Amino acid sequence: MNEQKKPQMERHLGTGGAMLLGLGAMLGSGIFVSASLATEVAGVGVIGATLVAAVLATLNALNSAQLAASHPVSGGAYEYGYRYATPFLGFTAGWLFLIAKSASAATAVLGCSAYLVNLGVPGGEGARGLAVVVLVVMTLLGLSGVRRANWANIVVVGLTLLALSWFVLAGLQVLFDRESPSEMLTSSSGGTAQSFLQATALMFVAYTGYGRIATMGEEVRNPRQIIPRAIISTLVFTGVLYTVVVTVAVATVGAEAFGQTTGVGVAPLAEISSAFAGDTTGWAIALGAAISLLGVSFNLILGLSRVVLAMARRGDVPAILSQLNTARTSPVYAVLAVSGLILILVIIADIRIAWSLSAFTVLSYYGINNFCALRLPQEYRLYSRIIAWAGLGGCFFLAFWVEPRIWLVGGALIVIGGIWHGIARRRQA
Repeated sequence: MNEQKKPQMERHLGTGGAMLLGLGAMLGSGIFVSASLATEVAGVGVIGATLVAAVLATLNALNSAQLAASHPVSGGAYEYGYRYATPFLGFTAGWLFLIAKSASAATAVLGCSAYLVNLGVPGGEGARGLAVVVLVVMTLLGLSGVRRANWANIVVVGLTLLALSWFVLAGLQVLFDRESPSEMLTSSSGGTAQSFLQATALMFVAYTGYGRIATMGEEVRNPRQIIPRAIISTLVFTGVLYTVVVTVAVATVGAEAFGQTTGVGVAPLAEISSAFAGDTTGWAIALGAAISLLGVSFNLILGLSRVVLAMARRGDVPAILSQLNTARTSPVYAVLAVSGLILILVIIADIRIAWSLSAFTVLSYYGINNFCALRLPQEYRLYSRIIAWAGLGGCFFLAFWVEPRIWLVGGALIVIGGIWHGIARRRQA
């Protein structure tokens, strides 16, 4: 195909580098921002929702791993749809990914600015002015490519783990000092089945950073071995960490108090840690969260730009977006285009709406991803087809438990994408 004749990205990522990219994309908005959103919906049921979301994400991870290992190019399910399903499904997957992860990136940038404001940095109304500055800095870093910025990702992941460890240890100390440490867990309401499923959908998005490894498969050495190993290891580690952090958050201050720390300009974990462990701990958590969300923003810009790169190679978006820099380390115009889209969402978005839209569209995206895994030839299959069926059903079932207005908007965006795809195909013909 024509896109295979285009200049290819340099393969330089090993297992450690791929895992660090996955952790950098996952350890951020999912725990520092969206956990409070899910708790607001489901109460103490957020703990179970976090675990169920981890199980579904594991199914998706196994399918993504074998797809990425069999077809290791930039683009993720966009490329898999073209190769193993139909051009329309391939385009729809790429379109959904752009919507989902742009919304996630906007949430991460807004969350980062909120934690920076918590540290005393001037941010303007709702911290949006500071969010624009954060986005500009991350765009410049994204333009430098993965290799030059990899050191920054290592620092980000290390400081994030340090901050979350501090939060957990401080929370456990508070619980050990109480006469009834489980009081908040037993006295809080778990909500309804509907709220539990909605919270599961919201928490699922928090795990999907592992997809960054797949979408950057073109830059991974020995992808058949490294990609599955990196994806699964990253997901298991993150699932355990998320569950522990959410449990400590709910157990220390209660589900109601944690759920109330939601909105633009609010720093949930910093606020509750200040309440139960003092300002010093709150400051440390805010610093770690801000750095982590910087990493998430950077990784999302990288992943989104690689999908745009793949779409441009096929002619689904303007061809200029496939242009690489002279060192072949960054798709320059794709990075700028992605950052422009995120900027629009940062200016107009509400965190609740942005994250819910991300949940619906990313679940639909992974539904297509799992369908492609069903169609893998036997010689490329690493895992049972049952895993693909379970992931497919789980994703499409869960997608429609977000608010109806969200999936109506998501459905309308899919129709718009389909119209654009039809026009692009006719122009190519």
